[in-house]
Amino acid sequence: MKLFRKLLLIFVILLVVAFSILFFIGFSTYSNALKEKPLLERVQEITTDEHFVKFADMSELYRNAVIAVEDHRFYDHGPVDFIAIGRAIFTNLKNGQLQEGGSTITQQVAKNIILSQEQSLGRKLGEIFAAFDLEKNYTKNEIFELYVNSAYFGDGYYGIFDASHGYYDKDPIDLTLDEASMLAGVPNAPSLYSPNVNLNLAKKRQSHVIQKMQEYRIHLAR
Repeated sequence: MKLFRKLLLIFVILLVVAFSILFFIGFSTYSNALKEKPLLERVQEITTDEHFVKFADMSELYRNAVIAVEDHRFYDHGPVDFIAIGRAIFTNLKNGQLQEGGSTITQQVAKNIILSQEQSLGRKLGEIFAAFDLEKNYTKNEIFELYVNSAYFGDGYYGIFDASHGYYDKDPIDLTLDEASMLAGVPNAPSLYSPNVNLNLAKKRQSHVIQKMQEYRIHLAR
C-alpha cells in the first residue's frame, strides 16, 4: 500500500510538471505573438479592410455550409471543443492516419491572424490561449466574420469577398447552394480544393460539405 501511494504521488507530480511545462510553452508562444502586434490591432486590420464582409452580408447558405463542415457545434462550445478533439483522436487512431483535426473556428482564427500555419507543439498550445482570449473579447458572430475574412481560398484570394468575386463574380450574400458549398470547402486545403486547380477534388470536397449540412440538419435552403 505504501509503495502504491508513493507511485501515485510520483505520477501526480510528473503530471503537474508536464502540465506546467505545456502551459508555459503555450502562454509564451501566445505572449510573444502579441508583443509583435497586439490582438486589437490584428483584428482591426481585418475589420477595417474595404472588402470586409459582415455576418449579415453573407449568404445564409454560405454561413451554414461553413459551420457544418468546419465546426458544427460552434455556437454550443467554448474556445476549444474537447468532444471534437476526442472524436478526432479516435477516428485518426482507428483509421491509422490523420484524417480529422479538432480545431474550432475560433482556433483557426487564432492560427490565421495571431500565430502561423507552422505545425508545432508551441503553435498549437499558443492557439488555445489565443482562442480563449478571442472568445473573451468578441462574440461568436464576430469571430465567424474574422474567420471567413482571413481564410485563404486559393488562387490568391484572401477572404470571402475576394473569393466570391474571383470565382463567381458576385457578392457573398448572393451565393447559391452550389457556390456556397464549394467555397466553404476550399480553405481546408486551398492548393487541393480550389476549383481552378482540381475541379474533381473540389467537387468531392463540395459533396462532403453538403453531406455534413445534411448530417447535422443544417438547412440547405433559405
